Amino acid sequence: MPDLGPAIDTILTRCLGVKAGENVLVIVDPGTRSIGEALRDGARALAAEAVLAEMDERATDGTEPPPAIAAAMMASDVIVAPTTRSLSHTTARKRATDSGVRAATLPGVTGEMLARMMAADFDAVAARSRAVADLLTTHASAHVSCPRGTDMTLELDGRAGGVDDGRLDSGGAFGNLPCGEGWIAPLGGSGRIVASSVARLGLSDPPAVLTVSDGRLVAARDGLGPELLGSLQEHGEQGCNLAELGVGTNDRATLTGEVLEDEKILGTVHIAFGASAGLGGNVSVPIHLDVVVLDASLQIGEVLVLDAGRWVLATA
Repeated sequence: MPDLGPAIDTILTRCLGVKAGENVLVIVDPGTRSIGEALRDGARALAAEAVLAEMDERATDGTEPPPAIAAAMMASDVIVAPTTRSLSHTTARKRATDSGVRAATLPGVTGEMLARMMAADFDAVAARSRAVADLLTTHASAHVSCPRGTDMTLELDGRAGGVDDGRLDSGGAFGNLPCGEGWIAPLGGSGRIVASSVARLGLSDPPAVLTVSDGRLVAARDGLGPELLGSLQEHGEQGCNLAELGVGTNDRATLTGEVLEDEKILGTVHIAFGASAGLGGNVSVPIHLDVVVLDASLQIGEVLVLDAGRWVLATA
């Protein structure tokens, strides 16, 4: 494993602002225990009361943690969750952060990914992420396309954009680490998505071709598309809900097949299905799966943000 010292320090001090005496809960499963131990030891070095809680790997992204861990989340000041499956869009996470707990989730994280991506220029990542979130908040629609055939329009009116820039030091703050995106829970949308990376499944060769109609994934073909659709359909109609539009803003991210990193790649767009309640939507279901569009072009309202994978939006 690479030297995680600088990344651990960045997570605990710059991102989460851990203070002496705070209760820090580190949640792991068997596949992520070594990273969790490094985070616990780092929190102890800051004189925090740090606890490592190990659970079995969850069935899917969005599956709730065991009740004992959910209760521990509510009793903590800070949660750090390097887990194989995501706890980001669980009721347990939302209840904890709604009560003022600060939380960072790191689903699918590896040591190499953590060391590399947490060395990004955080100021540049934050400026891009804020600019995207502001546009998503103030415009009624967005259009995504790519050279492989993506052509999708999303309705945004009435929804607020969010920022994943690693700043999680205020009460109730929540985000992914490694960070780097601006996002929104769309009100609806229709069109075609051609995705090269599919959450939980990896790189899709050929790319998955997904059809979205009236805010629902209704068909999927090629590559990992049918398997993705099947996983979502196990959770009924709400499993296929159009849950998120996100824009990657981290220039240290590279294509790996692990969606935690792939969705942060500068010049990409990701679209998720399933749970949206934790992002400002109204669907609560125990699954949330993202797909990543490479070489994306993105227009929000009349403003061009991405042009065939190139960031073209001016930022302060």
